[in-house]
Amino acid sequence: MTTFTIDARATPRALKAPIEIATYRWESIPCLTASVARNGCSGHGEGTALFYRPETAEGLAAQITALAPHLTPSVSRQDLLGLLPANGARAALDAALWHLQTAESRTPAWRRAGLVSIQPILTVATVYLDTPGAMAETARDHAASYPLLKIKLGAEGDDERLRAIRAAAPSARLVVDANAGWTEDAFASLIPILTETKVELVEQPLAPTDDGALNNIDVPIKLAADESFQTAEDIAHCVGKYDVLNVKLDKCGGLTSALAIADIAERLGFELMVGNMLGSSLGMAPAHLFAQRCLFADLDGPLSLAKDVRPPLFFDKGYVSVPDPELWG
Repeated sequence: MTTFTIDARATPRALKAPIEIATYRWESIPCLTASVARNGCSGHGEGTALFYRPETAEGLAAQITALAPHLTPSVSRQDLLGLLPANGARAALDAALWHLQTAESRTPAWRRAGLVSIQPILTVATVYLDTPGAMAETARDHAASYPLLKIKLGAEGDDERLRAIRAAAPSARLVVDANAGWTEDAFASLIPILTETKVELVEQPLAPTDDGALNNIDVPIKLAADESFQTAEDIAHCVGKYDVLNVKLDKCGGLTSALAIADIAERLGFELMVGNMLGSSLGMAPAHLFAQRCLFADLDGPLSLAKDVRPPLFFDKGYVSVPDPELWG
């Protein structure tokens, strides 16, 4: 007789220190974990509630708990696409099923995803919004170990922040994330400074409701959609405005959905980025697999946590290690 169990629970992750962006401040990260077991094999996954949706980790875990009695032992990752919305609950359960199938098939997730190999990934190290001096100091510290920095902007004084950071980290590669914090005029006025400081990518300069204005601005830098792009249904909205789509598993509902999005996006000429919502190494592990297809990777979430899961991902000279099979995949 086939045995099958599902468990889900909120697992908030404490931070080393509060984190602030243009539109939000975190004291801790609202994560949830999902576990599945079938015939002696098990799998685990993590998701995060999004701050710009009416979500909580407890509510997402409750979605899985309510669904569990209605699932058959043969439930698949494809089944989940019609059973849960695109959110952290589906991302956590999808990851758990990927992990379970690895245990059952003894075939790693990356091979089942169609990759011929899996490699360590260069990740950004994030410099969170603060005063120009504080951000410059953080950038200098990060640049000693991370060649690629992601700068959180979206507030008055961003010109000073950019120049201070470039002076503090003259050799670092820079990407900028405004988190929808600029107006059209503010963004246009910053373009010469973004060019001067050799920024390679700008994420979400305008709010999703305002990004039609990007058609009116001459931008000689790649633009990435984040808040403007959440699921496959948003790809059409991004055509002509953005060059890169920031795929986050908690936005699109898991690795299975992300891989399908990648196929569509690449056919339309988009490049890909993988992001994170500040979860643990368990949450980053399936994103690491997806990062094999990406131009940029933002997988540094565990570095902000007071305590990571075990075994963790390892960060060395800007690169994130391939996940230990005991962790995921």
